[in-house]
Amino acid sequence: MKAKPTLIAISAGLLLSGAAIYSCARASASEKPQKSAALFDSFSYKGMDDFYESNPLPDNSSFYNPILPGWYSDPSICSNGKGDYYLVTSTFTYFPGVPVFHSTDLVNWEQVGYVLDRQSQLDNIAGQHVSGGIFAPDIAYNPANDTYYMITTNVGAGNFFVKAKDPAGDWSDPVYLPEVQGIDPAFFFDNDGKAYIVNNDDAPDNKPEYPGHRTVRVVEFDTAAEKCVGERKIVVNKGCRPQEKPIWCEGPHIYNLDGIYYLMTAEGGTADWHSEVIYRGKSPFGPFEPWEGNPILTQRHLDPNRTNPITCAGHADLVKTTEGDWWAVFLACRPGDGKFENLGRETFLMPVNWTSDGWPYITRGNDEIPMVVSRPGATRGEKVTFGNFAREYDFSGDKLDWDWHTLRGAATDHYSLTENPGYLTIKCAPVASTEKKELPFVCRRVQHHKYECATRMVFSPENENQYAGMLVMKDETHQYLLDRCLDGGEHVVALHKIGRDSNETLAKAPVSGDAINLKVCSNGTHYDFHYSTDEGKTWKPLLTGVDAAYTSTSQAGGFTGTTVGLYASSAR
Repeated sequence: MKAKPTLIAISAGLLLSGAAIYSCARASASEKPQKSAALFDSFSYKGMDDFYESNPLPDNSSFYNPILPGWYSDPSICSNGKGDYYLVTSTFTYFPGVPVFHSTDLVNWEQVGYVLDRQSQLDNIAGQHVSGGIFAPDIAYNPANDTYYMITTNVGAGNFFVKAKDPAGDWSDPVYLPEVQGIDPAFFFDNDGKAYIVNNDDAPDNKPEYPGHRTVRVVEFDTAAEKCVGERKIVVNKGCRPQEKPIWCEGPHIYNLDGIYYLMTAEGGTADWHSEVIYRGKSPFGPFEPWEGNPILTQRHLDPNRTNPITCAGHADLVKTTEGDWWAVFLACRPGDGKFENLGRETFLMPVNWTSDGWPYITRGNDEIPMVVSRPGATRGEKVTFGNFAREYDFSGDKLDWDWHTLRGAATDHYSLTENPGYLTIKCAPVASTEKKELPFVCRRVQHHKYECATRMVFSPENENQYAGMLVMKDETHQYLLDRCLDGGEHVVALHKIGRDSNETLAKAPVSGDAINLKVCSNGTHYDFHYSTDEGKTWKPLLTGVDAAYTSTSQAGGFTGTTVGLYASSAR
């Protein structure tokens, strides 16, 4: 079991600002800068969103939406029928890939590992855009062989699946399925032991009648031979109302309820028009008839000026609990001030309702997705994945905590936790954060509109090509870097705005000594960048009121949210 970060509820007391908790003990120690490397001895993250402060949970069976804040997008969920629920989400080009969360009550979730934690499972991830890589993983349990399957798309290599007896353990190497073209594959294991793969693909004969014209296709899968068998058939063409030219029928799932087969897909793309629709038929191959009441989930028609808007809702998956009720996980966004956000598409949880004639739905009419939900019978524990929380990392272990990511690979040539025990050492590699390569960058998700994060770094650049510090990244061309570097031979702390073909210095100040503390504060719409040369006792503003929209999806596009982390480089 890997070490876990310390989780501190904000309401429990004050969190020492910066990284003072850990840096105080080391400040008196003999520290020497490493040649061509930066040493980080701590990192802190604290979420401070207003909604959670103003709306305490009313009872122990209540929880906040999103259940997984930050860019935990494209959620998929399964149950083994014995009280265990597992949930996975997309990771795109970040490594490790596809986090696995476990719960026994749908309220208390704990990450238990990653599906794709070896380089051999992530072919051709290097060279892809941040929002490339691993799309829309689906997790499913097959009772016929007591095995869990995860199937997904690597947009640089194709569709593949892996399997495991224990989702918290090691997963197999990938088995690619070249006959399953398109994206968003999902397994369906039927009650008779047969298996199927359903996914999104091109228009018939690859001749779309309009942009966004797609199909949903189904093929039988032989679990013993681990290959598809028989004809791959189109079961949905265009969408639930073909006459309206619907776009992007994707993220499909099939469910068997007492001999009635339900097919659920997303429609409308991943922006404000996103939605979820439902069909039903008499076999996994249909024919499927759409519900006249579709969509079963959307927020696209609601007033954009409503309080605490939740938008872009769709890409859902359903699970039946051991108690017999149904719940849905899905992605949605929380735009700050109704305009933009840096959080990406997050994972939400809601109960599923049923009409008298047997159709499921999540929202109807003007229903707004609630940010406070109750699940009677569940008891919320102390360690939860939602709300305001604070985490402190001291890099004392020999492996990174599960909150941390690298890009396009394990990056173990760039960083080490053992070279200087007690420190995260990142080498000044000749790789820039604008490149589509494995980066000298160790980061975590931004999970709140309002947050504060800080680090203590020991670093002395040897030349004007070397720099290290804290990087706020949306993608290759939308970043802010708070770093220590040499400018005209002078040691400075500087703030850089990094773009497609630009690296603009927004502010700089002279510094001395080898150790420096760096801090980034967000109020949701703007960033404040601070530094300290006295171990975090006195913070000096380098630049405040910096536009946070620059690192948002509204300006940068893409499918991820913003990450913040530690970075060193010798590439200018």
